[in-house]
Amino acid sequence: MRFLARAGLAVAAFVALVSTAPAAEEPDLIFKKSTVWKFLTPDHKLATYAIDDPLVDGVACYFTVPEKGGISGWIGVAEEVSDVSLACRQVGPIKIKDTFDQGDEMFRQSRSIFFKKMRIVRGCDTKRNVLVYVVYSDKLVEGSPKNSTSTVPIMRWGELDPPHCADFID
Repeated sequence: MRFLARAGLAVAAFVALVSTAPAAEEPDLIFKKSTVWKFLTPDHKLATYAIDDPLVDGVACYFTVPEKGGISGWIGVAEEVSDVSLACRQVGPIKIKDTFDQGDEMFRQSRSIFFKKMRIVRGCDTKRNVLVYVVYSDKLVEGSPKNSTSTVPIMRWGELDPPHCADFID
């Protein structure tokens, strides 16, 4: 009986977590490049995407992730590896729309059907006025130490004075 009660609580907690998760913007696919040829099924690929920081106008992040082919990749049950590269750049005048905490999540993407997620988080180097972005993957039970870091110095764009990210840290 206890097992059923615990299982019911776990399912309820999972449903609450999924239903309250914020909807993330879908990244723009830039291109894909095959890395391993597979006979009669999709190839393994590297896929490069771009996403704008939803809280900071004028910053775009580009990330490249491996995508498994073969039968498991084709039917959508492959667990993707944690190798991800990241490059974030200033692409226009920077405007920070709201306050944020150090390490706040900017983007999240599922990487398997078994609770593995890739996350891009944002922080601020207040001394140098630089936005810092880190990409990593985590899993319900075990994450990965593989990560990549990118920085965006907040620079003047035209005649506009740049904001100071320290003014927007909670």
